[in-house]
Amino acid sequence: MSTSAIPAAAELILPAPAKLNLMLHILGRRADGYHELQTLFQFLDFGDELGFALRQDGQIQLHTPIDGVPHDSNLIVRAARLLQQQTGCTLGTDIWLDKRLPMGGGIGGGSSDAATTLLGLKHLWQLDCSEDQLADMGLSLGADVPVFVRGHAAFAEGVGEKLQPVTLSEPWFLVAIPQVLVSTVEIFSDPELTRDTPPIKVRSLLEGGGHNDCLPVVQKRYPEVRNALNLLNKFVPAKLTGTGACVFGSFPNEDDADKVARQLPGTLPSFIAQGRNISMLHRRLGILVKK
Repeated sequence: MSTSAIPAAAELILPAPAKLNLMLHILGRRADGYHELQTLFQFLDFGDELGFALRQDGQIQLHTPIDGVPHDSNLIVRAARLLQQQTGCTLGTDIWLDKRLPMGGGIGGGSSDAATTLLGLKHLWQLDCSEDQLADMGLSLGADVPVFVRGHAAFAEGVGEKLQPVTLSEPWFLVAIPQVLVSTVEIFSDPELTRDTPPIKVRSLLEGGGHNDCLPVVQKRYPEVRNALNLLNKFVPAKLTGTGACVFGSFPNEDDADKVARQLPGTLPSFIAQGRNISMLHRRLGILVKK
């Protein structure tokens, strides 16, 4: 799935980790068309990688084209330009992307790339802006961007932007990638989507409650996802992350996850990663700050 390596010209290389929605409840639809949610985010120690190099001319240049996504529409470019506008920064950057996460997978690829861009360029451009300011910028790019900016596993409410940090166990996950692009807009506009799940307290959630309200609609619309869930369910309770398409199961260790991965058909790509309460991005930035 990787599309390119980061060249030696990059002065700063940072991860853009995947996330899982361990549950997703839809409480209702708001007047603005968005939905009130409750969800539980945890990061994975696997993701995309971005490289950055400083430019003095103010230009933002992403050197890794993504099929079907015009340069100026890419969340990475939009995040960089937004940071320029909000801070008045006159510097620019060259950016390279090593793309490992599937698009439309529900594991946060584009949102994570945007957050890594905001945090990476804050470091590269030596900007004096707070995490709160970056999270607000991130929210204007997408509902999932703030959790990546914050970098801590979280219980989320609102449209996903009201974050309460939580400490979860950090099991190993097998994430299977059905070969289909799920439209989040399509799922959230489906008349059959459950929109009246009662609110749950974070304490009961941490004791093992919660489900994914999107699951019935996604399974009905996308047989590829339904088949992947059925396959994985033979070995472990299988869940859908976000609106999918990715499905996952948790394991106490890497070996157990690997045994199941080896039994999946070649037509269903997968990867194994450990759950992380602190994202790889924030671990890496913490090391850079200490240097």
